[in-house]
Amino acid sequence: MAMSEKSSKRFLEPSDRVAEVLFGLIMVLTFTGSLSVSEAQADRSEVRTMLIGALGCNIAWGVIDGILYLMGCLAEQGNRLRAWRALKKASSPTVAHEVIASLLPPKMAELLTPVEYEAVRLKLVKLPEPPARPWLRKDEWLGAVGVFLWVFVTTFPVAIPFIFMHDIQRAMRMSNGIAVVLLFVTGYAFGRCSEYHPWLTGLAMVLLGSALVGLTMALGG
Repeated sequence: MAMSEKSSKRFLEPSDRVAEVLFGLIMVLTFTGSLSVSEAQADRSEVRTMLIGALGCNIAWGVIDGILYLMGCLAEQGNRLRAWRALKKASSPTVAHEVIASLLPPKMAELLTPVEYEAVRLKLVKLPEPPARPWLRKDEWLGAVGVFLWVFVTTFPVAIPFIFMHDIQRAMRMSNGIAVVLLFVTGYAFGRCSEYHPWLTGLAMVLLGSALVGLTMALGG
């Protein structure tokens, strides 16, 4: 509950970032998938327009995710402040124990005895006073930059074939292949961190991503 402790958020943890990568890939694929091979072969400006749109969308999504990460950090600090004040204002040790229990996973809270709760309470009340208001620390700003880079870097490879390949049809095949690999890796990583079947989760992510891209394009996205 100390406000000076390092943020518990790990911006590169798969369970937290898999959704951002999925949405970023879907947005890029809606741009690359809407590219007409016959028209693009005749007019390279269509490819440039698609690349500008895809990269601009990636940057915007990365910035949005970074801002949402910072908002989450502030909300987490606010929750800690409210819990700290409730603990300090508790009318009795029993009430303070209830505050501590509310911050713990239910199973863990059930295992602790009143003596153990009291030991935790005594240690907490000796901690220095936290800031009066939530404020963003250096590591949290760096975390937001990390979120932006994570989203941009993991989705940028889908656009690379269109930069270096002149054959639009081959570029589209290569781009789609890269997207499938990225979707699978994203799902595999999520399966590993969630203790589920990684290979099955990877395949499910490919199917889900493909379905969402198709739905987005069908709706004019």
